[in-house]
Amino acid sequence: MIQRIQSVFLLLLALAMLSVLFLPIWSKTDPFSQQTLVMTATKLSYTTPAATSPPSTSTWPIAALAAASAALALLEIFQYRNRFTQLKLGALNLLLIIGTLGAGFYYSSIGERMLNVKMLGHFEAGYYLPTLALLLNLLASRFIRRDEQLVRSMDRLR
Repeated sequence: MIQRIQSVFLLLLALAMLSVLFLPIWSKTDPFSQQTLVMTATKLSYTTPAATSPPSTSTWPIAALAAASAALALLEIFQYRNRFTQLKLGALNLLLIIGTLGAGFYYSSIGERMLNVKMLGHFEAGYYLPTLALLLNLLASRFIRRDEQLVRSMDRLR
């Protein structure tokens, strides 16, 4: 039963959340000082630190939430015999993904204050991947519910 479509969605969700760990989430460049501030899942730091630039800030909650979401999606794939457990894990994964998005937004607001307040930063691919994961999680939950309804209808026919 691993070959169901929701398993594919959950695998893609896990890959999306794992790639959040390696891709930049947010960046900002000051055109006057030519400093660039980049946020990844583990740190918020300058690419070329100057003597007066503050030290890098740890953003480990983003990495922890993204890794937990990916692990939970992989666990959810192998819970195919108990669809109610899959639905509960999907709801928990929804909260983890929203937490990842919230933590990314929180740390980007910290980065906005670190470098030239008048210039705006840019969200990178690592920020948009949890949104894709959110969509994949909702699709997987929908197909899990559909499977449960199919099993219940077959039980009525017996």
